[in-house]
Amino acid sequence: MNLIPTHVGIIMDGNGRWATERGKERSEGHKEGGKTLEKLALYAKNLGIKVLSVYAFSTDNFKRSQKEVDFLMNLLIYYCNEKLKRVCDEGIKIIFSGRRENLRDDVLKAMDEIVKKTEKNNAAILNICLNYGSQEEIVDATCKIADLINEGKLKKEDLNRENYFKYLYQDLPPIDLLIRTGKEHRLSNFMLYQSYYAEIYFVDTYFPDFLEKDFDEAILYYKNRDRRFGNVKNN
Repeated sequence: MNLIPTHVGIIMDGNGRWATERGKERSEGHKEGGKTLEKLALYAKNLGIKVLSVYAFSTDNFKRSQKEVDFLMNLLIYYCNEKLKRVCDEGIKIIFSGRRENLRDDVLKAMDEIVKKTEKNNAAILNICLNYGSQEEIVDATCKIADLINEGKLKKEDLNRENYFKYLYQDLPPIDLLIRTGKEHRLSNFMLYQSYYAEIYFVDTYFPDFLEKDFDEAILYYKNRDRRFGNVKNN
């Protein structure tokens, strides 16, 4: 068994609480979280992890104050245009998962430009889940499948749990290790279909403080798991 996971997912939780507990604006926590993501994307690639999927902004996060939503969108634009240069130069391909509806034109422009810029990179993939919800993704995939069946381009008997992946926002391998920072123990509508046999690692550390050594501990946890995928080992 490959002891390094192919696909790692991270629910990057705790940025706002990290800032609040330090007497700072929540925006400062999001800035620090962005710096942590940049470091971890490079570190994961150097470990041999092929895909890193991160939960940047959920469909439900639009319920937050307009001030915080605007800040997060502006921060994404800044990172796409300025801060992710090193990630791109290291051969990491950047893609996005989520709905484009409700995203500002300048956000979509920044996303599209960095996707185009990195489309030929093949060292690793950074999948940024933005305006993302797993239930929404499954509904959207189901609608796509229904349209293909109605158009005669797909037979329903040819659909199975393995090829369903290609109808999702991105055709990626299943998640091997799912990490959630920030003390909460729930999946929060993150990549549910892709996580069907993921090892799940919850940690109290807020995401801005989740550094390389903490990532190593998560990988060690994964290495020590007995992954049977529904099978039973012979005695």
